[in-house]
Amino acid sequence: MAVSSGLRFSLQVSSSSFGLLLPAVIRCSSVKTKPLMTEFSVKSTIISRYAFTAVSCKMLNRASEDQEIEFQVQIPAAAFITNFTMLIGDKVYQGEITEREKKRDDRVKEKRNKTTEENGEKGTEIFRASAVIPSKDKAAFFLSYEELLQRRLGKYEHSISVRPQQLAGRLSVDVNILESAGIASLEVLPLHNSRHRGSGRGEDDSGPPPSTVINQNETFAHILFKPSVVQQAKIAQNGILGDFIIRYDVSREQSVGDIQVLNGYFVHYFAPKDLPPLPKNVVFVLDSSASMVGTKLRQTKDALFTILHDLRPQDRFSIIGFSNRIKVWKDHLISVTPDSVRDGKVYIHHMSPTGGTDINEALQTAIRLLNKYVAHSDSGDRSVSLIIFLTDGKPTVGETHTLKILNNTREAARGQVCIFTIGIGNDVDFRLLEKLSLENCGLTRRVHEEEDAGSQLIGFYDEIRTPLLSDIRIDYPPSSVVQATKTLFPNYFNGSEIIIAGKLVDRKLDHLHVEVTASNSKKFIILKTDVPVGPQKTGKDVLGSPRPEGDGEGDPNHIERLWSYLTTKELLSSWLQSDDGPEKEQLRQRAQALAMSYHFLTPFTSMKLRGPSPRTDGLEEAHGMSAAMGPEPVVQSVRGASTQPGPLLEKPYQPRIKISKTSVDGDPHFVVDFPLSRLTVCFNIDGEPGDILRLVSDHMHSGVTVNGELIGAPAPPNGHKKQRTYFRTITILVNKPERSYLEVTPSRVILDGGDRLVLPCNQSVVVGSRGLEVSVSANTNVTITIQGSIAFVILIHLYKKPAPFQRHHLGFYIANSEGLSSNCHGLLGQFLNQDARLTEDAAGPSQNHTHPPLLQGEGPEAVLTVKGHRVPVVWKQRKIYNGEEQIDCWFARNNAAKLIDGEYKDYLASHPFDTEMTLGRGTPREL
Repeated sequence: MAVSSGLRFSLQVSSSSFGLLLPAVIRCSSVKTKPLMTEFSVKSTIISRYAFTAVSCKMLNRASEDQEIEFQVQIPAAAFITNFTMLIGDKVYQGEITEREKKRDDRVKEKRNKTTEENGEKGTEIFRASAVIPSKDKAAFFLSYEELLQRRLGKYEHSISVRPQQLAGRLSVDVNILESAGIASLEVLPLHNSRHRGSGRGEDDSGPPPSTVINQNETFAHILFKPSVVQQAKIAQNGILGDFIIRYDVSREQSVGDIQVLNGYFVHYFAPKDLPPLPKNVVFVLDSSASMVGTKLRQTKDALFTILHDLRPQDRFSIIGFSNRIKVWKDHLISVTPDSVRDGKVYIHHMSPTGGTDINEALQTAIRLLNKYVAHSDSGDRSVSLIIFLTDGKPTVGETHTLKILNNTREAARGQVCIFTIGIGNDVDFRLLEKLSLENCGLTRRVHEEEDAGSQLIGFYDEIRTPLLSDIRIDYPPSSVVQATKTLFPNYFNGSEIIIAGKLVDRKLDHLHVEVTASNSKKFIILKTDVPVGPQKTGKDVLGSPRPEGDGEGDPNHIERLWSYLTTKELLSSWLQSDDGPEKEQLRQRAQALAMSYHFLTPFTSMKLRGPSPRTDGLEEAHGMSAAMGPEPVVQSVRGASTQPGPLLEKPYQPRIKISKTSVDGDPHFVVDFPLSRLTVCFNIDGEPGDILRLVSDHMHSGVTVNGELIGAPAPPNGHKKQRTYFRTITILVNKPERSYLEVTPSRVILDGGDRLVLPCNQSVVVGSRGLEVSVSANTNVTITIQGSIAFVILIHLYKKPAPFQRHHLGFYIANSEGLSSNCHGLLGQFLNQDARLTEDAAGPSQNHTHPPLLQGEGPEAVLTVKGHRVPVVWKQRKIYNGEEQIDCWFARNNAAKLIDGEYKDYLASHPFDTEMTLGRGTPREL
């Protein structure tokens, strides 16, 4: 990939996603100006359970230097990425799917596993891409992926990760669902966030997230989630909102199921219901090695207690605990009775963690129990044999070679026992569990350390608790259908779905003959029917949605892409299971060719970026993803999505960047800078706890008022003061162009501009609206910029272990006063746009007034003339900017009695947002 001057990219491709193992660049430290996310949007279209999803993110580098920006998205683990495009300024970098070299397969797979295990939510993988963006430039990232939704517990679930890592100026999730069979039920769940920081909750956790709008009819649904910045912050102020989850089911007829045909491809959905459940023979195999000690074993025991109570009277069960020894509850399967369930619970309760992990012998013992029962049972041929196997580790005792464990298990099970595996934590050999389930008609699940293993186990069991059919075979005439996906299935569980796709030999075929054979608890079932295969609507009335290209003949063909998705998945699964070299290579080549043809990112393909190329106005993503180009410099709105953006602060405050010395900080110590005469004056105000001081009062002109409320603390030992006072709250009222209120404390910022927004001070965030920008630098400072011409910086002083005389408090600094009028007043405001000079000096005429000698304690005395006042002053040194800079200043004693206009009491406000001011030119007042 060619790289233009001044830009640097990092890309790493993994098997079903590609990522960068970089720090979270988008979460910049408080020292730098964080890149601003102007837009984060997800658009998804689901046609007959097949979902096309497009994610776009637009960023602005506001800093005065180049910055590395990271784009990070969680995608479902079952999804295939189909395209990625990156825009840097006016340059376009287009992703291209290419063949991956065979020799790199193993290393890439290991890298994928590491990425998935360390970074993904349950059932997800993380996609990362980053680039260095020039100062003041823009970037946009566009990612598209596809997946076939799986039916579990009677519902299809479409989950979209909404984790932009910061509040976004514009955020939206737009989902269209088109199901020609009819939508039987639909619900949008509360935002779900299981593992990462961020509350991930709305105001009402019982329904859809705030701002969600749902419109639907019999076959179509449109869901829009478009929260304002205020609504985003109420959910999660760090931008990690969580998973936006839609669950729905379709209407279905009793018979062979729903068959849809389009342009020579068909898909067959088979999900019967209202059948009597099959008896199940189940052995619970529980790891009781030493590593299971504590919460994992306790949660697992509690879950098994619940599951045992759920067994049906016609079921049979047993329990095995294993470590370096295999401990069998009973040497045969037991009928489900109240007594046997109670005894099983007692046995589980007394399991204690000890020893190593003998996975091979535990599985062999469980299979022997099941085979022995089936061989001697009259109902064995009408029952389903299952092993539910749970472990948190790798094989350490007995047979430890993975290949031998797999071969031993496969030979013992002989396709008659289905193994369902659950791996807990990061140390488990998940690849072994995955292959055990794949080779033995089961499923596998992973449970992260910090998740509730018990609830995961119960949820997993719920999916397989009710087998309805076994030995399912679905046949189509060989003269009519070719290249069909898998047609043999060992079991069908209630609430799931069997899906088959294939090609039609004759596109002009009028009817397709379908034959389903299966066993249930009572009899052998045969279903036969001829399905009409006339033209069908494809949902092309769903406008503006991400759509695929078909085979070049007519409209896009979602059924063709569904067929290619299923076929690729089955080839990858067969490749994973195969131990035969030539067969494995043939499967690899077939999977790679299909993935290349349909632009799927898989273990056998990789993605490279082509470019740069100039951006064209009509540019669109491959496979129909509409790309709205050109991120705009939008300040995040605190009034809702419809609010027009205001100007951005060109150079937001950064710690260690020199700003005006005019400030109040500490006990409180005031500093006033007079740049024309190169003089700095300082004074103290000994106020009372609870007093509210007017710092800046320009309400009638610029519309800005700043007040500060004092908090008290005991004086240090041997000090001359009786008490100390600090600012615990700074309040700012901005009256133009519209009224906004800000309240800043060491722990939070409250911004009320019609909508109330609460920002914690321990997280970096930037919000703004109509010329007002609030930038929080975590635990460091808050910068308020008004109309681009007024800027205040509030330093946050926190103590890990405060002494009795210390309090968390604030310092107030005026960084830019250009927008304040000449009539501005207040303890600090009255000195802006003024000048001062020294007129007398007790040390004699030769004394240097602007740079006095460095002396210990107080230096020479002088008389300062400012605003017509003659003020005795004495030279001092004072530290500002959180103690990082020491300045020379002329100190006015006695609470600045002769320096400030009026008296101390004239600067007391009646409440934090009081704008009344009786002193100063113009004497502005507010009712």
